[in-house]
Amino acid sequence: MSLIKDIGLAQSGYQKIEWVRRNCPLLRSLYEEYHISKPLEGIRIALSIHLEAKTALLCQTLKAAGATVYVTGSNPLSTQDDVAAALVQDGLEVFAWYDCTEEEYFDNIRKVLQNNCQIIVDDGGDLVHMLHTQMQDKIPYVIGGCEETTTGILRLRAMEKQGQLKFPMVMVNDARCKHFFDNRYGTGQSVFDGINRTTNLIVAGKTVVIAGYGWCGKGCAMRAKGLGARVIVTEIDPVKAIEAVMDGYDVMPMEEAAAIGDLFITVTGCNKVITSGSFARMKDGAVMCNAGHFDVEVDVAELKKTAVDSREMRRNIMGYQMPDGRWLNVLAEGRLVNLAAGDGHPAEIMDMSFAIQFMSVKYLAEHAGELKEKLISVPDEIDRLVAERKLSMMGRKIDTLTPEQKAYLSAE
Repeated sequence: MSLIKDIGLAQSGYQKIEWVRRNCPLLRSLYEEYHISKPLEGIRIALSIHLEAKTALLCQTLKAAGATVYVTGSNPLSTQDDVAAALVQDGLEVFAWYDCTEEEYFDNIRKVLQNNCQIIVDDGGDLVHMLHTQMQDKIPYVIGGCEETTTGILRLRAMEKQGQLKFPMVMVNDARCKHFFDNRYGTGQSVFDGINRTTNLIVAGKTVVIAGYGWCGKGCAMRAKGLGARVIVTEIDPVKAIEAVMDGYDVMPMEEAAAIGDLFITVTGCNKVITSGSFARMKDGAVMCNAGHFDVEVDVAELKKTAVDSREMRRNIMGYQMPDGRWLNVLAEGRLVNLAAGDGHPAEIMDMSFAIQFMSVKYLAEHAGELKEKLISVPDEIDRLVAERKLSMMGRKIDTLTPEQKAYLSAE
């Protein structure tokens, strides 16, 4: 029995999903290809995802391929209640609503996992974590799973290193068709979509501080520069720092950047990236937001402790007054700004990511019981298939190697 906010919102959800469907030709092609042959017939799939229209289309595609699908959110502020209602109306089991409490959030994860699911689709690692810590009796049912995000991969690597990971996980985030496009172009655009719609402030002429220069950080920096900002990058990796310098950005420690920046975006996957030392140096009116998976990069708890006053400045903007009178602002409670204050990545980008996700689920189902490794790269043939289809749908062609060239490249 599903638990959502209001089934009466379904029509609005259908409109959102239909718009996404029109702009996701890869997922449409997979739906059309597999809704008859049903390669996932009899497979129970648990998903913890940012529950909005693009992920809903993935869920519908999995269901069309024969799977029984159980869905919950992966962030309390990213679930769209009308989309959840539309999925329930379509016959999926959904346990999610916007702005649930932390207790409700984890209870919904338990409800999904109680269904003895065979494949896990995780976004951040909460499903896998709960299976290994609180619901180990459900692990024997699991064939394997897929992880969508950088943060989730970090958690999985730590589990594998400690010998704790009990079933295979496909590292969807590491596929070329995922992180080259989703993490860079998707994050870059959607973060500023969320910031701009929430603040209604100009970016041009401001100093934007990007914490972290991985693929997501690169995308955010590129978009900030394109909007006319001066960009400062903070990093812990000297190689990435050199890359940022050669890409045309300033590089310095966070506490130096704190005194200069107007807008701060954290995208590191680590915790306590912006803390009390930085709060003490920031300008009056500085804006902070987070594009990492968990709400731990901006130390909001420390900010609340330091503040002498706080108030909601605007929807999804909380202001905190420092003892010296300065006001510092945090967007979306320090949660993922592109989803908690926006609609997430563009549809065409997630079309590629979710095509990889769907094909990885299918790969797990086809190789049940055969996979020995605990962390598995997305097979190159899946990456290449998705890229070839996407390129064709974009109306582009590429060269192919001649037999002579293949022989030349394979010669020792």
